[in-house]
Amino acid sequence: MIPQAPPEKATAEWSENLNMTLMCPECREMPPNLVEEFSSGDMVCGSCGVVLGDRIVDTRSEWRTFSNDDAGNDDPSRVGDGANPLLNGSQLQTTIAFGDGNARSRDLLRAQGKSSNDKATKTLLAAYKEIGAHCDAVNIPKNVSDTAKHLFKLVDDAKAFKGKSQEAIIAGCIFIACRQCGVPRTFREIYALTKVSKKDIGRTFKALEKFFAQDSNSKMALATAAGGKFYVIAIPSVKYINSPFKGNLQPTDQYKNTTSTNAKDLCVRYCSQLGLKSQQFVKVSQGLADKMSTVGDLAGRSPLSVAAACIYMASYLLGKPKTPKEISQVAGVSDGTIRTAYRYLYQERERLIEPEWIADGKGKMENLPVG
Repeated sequence: MIPQAPPEKATAEWSENLNMTLMCPECREMPPNLVEEFSSGDMVCGSCGVVLGDRIVDTRSEWRTFSNDDAGNDDPSRVGDGANPLLNGSQLQTTIAFGDGNARSRDLLRAQGKSSNDKATKTLLAAYKEIGAHCDAVNIPKNVSDTAKHLFKLVDDAKAFKGKSQEAIIAGCIFIACRQCGVPRTFREIYALTKVSKKDIGRTFKALEKFFAQDSNSKMALATAAGGKFYVIAIPSVKYINSPFKGNLQPTDQYKNTTSTNAKDLCVRYCSQLGLKSQQFVKVSQGLADKMSTVGDLAGRSPLSVAAACIYMASYLLGKPKTPKEISQVAGVSDGTIRTAYRYLYQERERLIEPEWIADGKGKMENLPVG
């Protein structure tokens, strides 16, 4: 047999080394003696001490845990997204993708969905979605929406009002949240928004106020019995009670009973919707609404008609008149009601109108229509 010749060694093809190497310009050592100081975020030469880089990001694993340092046994490890206080549970979930659509991946997706679906969380999410949609429909601020969601969660956690319609509870929570945040809405406006009857809204509102007051008082008594001191931190409509006995107690409301909507609160919104955005119109209409209690014939009237009549008078007084029909479309009262209320205001005009409102040509008493 002829012996086979050994294979020839392939000559390596030359190529330029494109790797970038960080080297100290003073020492020029190869390999470079570099030290990463993560405490200060610097890259330093270990031989001469020259700083070659700053703000170095520590990419090592964080093995330290803080669970043993926390007295409440609440591990604040920085893993996953921030917890949503409006939902229950850990909120760390795994989702199995459908993948290429074969039978096995579909079965896995169904099994995972059945095991992880929480009916309580589903109900909360559906209610939050409805509250958000209602508030966005009429441009209610986000802090009102968040407050309404928080109030609904208090009701849901306590399993109260089991026989009540969820739509009525949502309407009541939105109504109370508007009052708590200083942007009150009337029963008529909430009815137009949620299609829940005014009678149901009124009944639910009274029951909710009683429930929230009792819930707040019981939590306050529990924290006081534990020897805690109260430090109220105002975070829009949600307040926290700190107790040295157990660290931080669960967030709760120091609920304050709301007062009925007055005409002064409605004047700001109605003036804005009518295009009377000058601060003088708001000031005059609110000043008239404040003095309405002195007019005996208007003492028992609806705040809607009172606010509409005050805006009607202020618009003529300051030279930018609005007709009763225009105001009635915003306030939701008939133009005849506005004229009747204005008639009583006109009779007391000398006593109601402050001299500073019409000083320096800002307004004229002669502009007011008679009757």
